[in-house]
Amino acid sequence: MGLDIVRYPDCRVEVLDDRFTKYKLGTAALEMLWTGGRWLEGPVWFGDGRYLLVSDIPNNRILKWEEETGEMSVFRKPSNNTNGNTRDRQGRLISCEHATRRVTRTEHDGSITVLMDSFGGKKLNAPNDVVVKSDDSIWFSDPGYGILMNYEGHQAEFELDTNVYRLDPNTGEATVVTDSFSRPNGLCFSSDESLLYIVDTGVSHDPNAPGNIQVFEVVGDRLENGRVFADMHPGMSDGIRCDLDGNVWSGAGWAGEGFDGVHCFAPDGTLIGKIHLPGPCANLCFGGAKKNRLFMATSQSLFSLYVETTGAQTP
Repeated sequence: MGLDIVRYPDCRVEVLDDRFTKYKLGTAALEMLWTGGRWLEGPVWFGDGRYLLVSDIPNNRILKWEEETGEMSVFRKPSNNTNGNTRDRQGRLISCEHATRRVTRTEHDGSITVLMDSFGGKKLNAPNDVVVKSDDSIWFSDPGYGILMNYEGHQAEFELDTNVYRLDPNTGEATVVTDSFSRPNGLCFSSDESLLYIVDTGVSHDPNAPGNIQVFEVVGDRLENGRVFADMHPGMSDGIRCDLDGNVWSGAGWAGEGFDGVHCFAPDGTLIGKIHLPGPCANLCFGGAKKNRLFMATSQSLFSLYVETTGAQTP
């Protein structure tokens, strides 16, 4: 009959360690919600509106997927090649723009406020991913992928090191919290905000790239005692999220079938489960009515999977 029926339990959700078993639902299948992008990134859930925003960087737009209808529409175009997105504690959209090399906030009335576009008198490289702490501070990575080529922004020279920044949006004060990364990328706080996880994706997708997730202790507005949390070779990580149990859910890719998708790590760094996808997963977030639906931006397509946990930070 031509129907694509998934046999339960979905074999694309793989348990590698018994600790992952409780998160896999026997009657939940991996779903492709939409396809037609070029490189999807930065999904962010708006529970009050029951919709998801996701960046389509090369197409210079932010898309809006409606949970009620399953319809996808254009939320913003042009988007200045926006990459990562999140929400602040007031429910406003915070975005990293490649083309303008800045971090912005979309106010409730739709107007856009520039939060940061330079540091020490020099232009930011191309902000990539962003998280907001409970004290309203904004932490973002600036690896510069958006100025390496014209496909996702505008090719330009680097003026700053590839840093991770902390920005106080109330005072405008910004500090470098770490400059030890080749290309800092995805980042997320643990549920109690005592830890910050940061991905290093390196200069290019090659076997010699760093390809790891590092974790730091958060001490006030500083990071201390950084160490490697997980080695992602032969591929690499990208966007990451923590759940309430302290697990780290990581987009994974660039190593082919069997690797590409989502990797779930226990708090001790053990790989306990995988969600196999047909390409690299650039980023992910928890959402849905009960915050137990994992949304995954994968190459040209948007996927979702219900899991038996919730995200650590889902405004």
